[in-house]
Amino acid sequence: MTAIPLPQRRVLADVVPGGLVRDAVLVLGGTTLIALSALVTVPLPFTPVPLSLQTFAVLLTGAALGFARGGLASLLYLGVGMAGVGWFAQGASGWHFASFGYIVGFVLAGALVGALASRGGDRTVPRTVLTMVLGNLAIYAAGLVGLMSFAHVGLSTAVSLGLTPFLFGDGIKIALAAGLLPATWKLARRVESR
Repeated sequence: MTAIPLPQRRVLADVVPGGLVRDAVLVLGGTTLIALSALVTVPLPFTPVPLSLQTFAVLLTGAALGFARGGLASLLYLGVGMAGVGWFAQGASGWHFASFGYIVGFVLAGALVGALASRGGDRTVPRTVLTMVLGNLAIYAAGLVGLMSFAHVGLSTAVSLGLTPFLFGDGIKIALAAGLLPATWKLARRVESR
């Protein structure tokens, strides 16, 4: 009887050799990328939620690092910001501001996108689009609940303040990820085959 090899569940970070030290460096790097992406912020006059590159960084981090490391990178970002480091968008820290729910959603999205990526969710353009859409939905779900609580508004108002204005930009981010991740996998396979 022949053993059937099971497909290896890998993400891009697994291409890098190493163990625990590598994982710690990758998590810190992912956290840093998310924090740096918060520096690119555009306040919008019609909503308390700023436009930023954080969702893009969170989704790429989750896809590249996988479930545990991607979720941990976002969780570390959340925890350090809640502890008082002003590295959330617009220099915010703590938890009492309009976009805090989205940051909680980052943890969910980082883990979800990482889990999907380990199952091949970032290898082709259509799969990457689906993976990124699901990650965005996790961010929006937590973000809208947080916005409703903070701003004392109903769901329809929260959607018009915290979802609708960001759909076009998120579509662009998803398109970028859908080009970047499969291309990176092709490059990684070429390097590994040498």
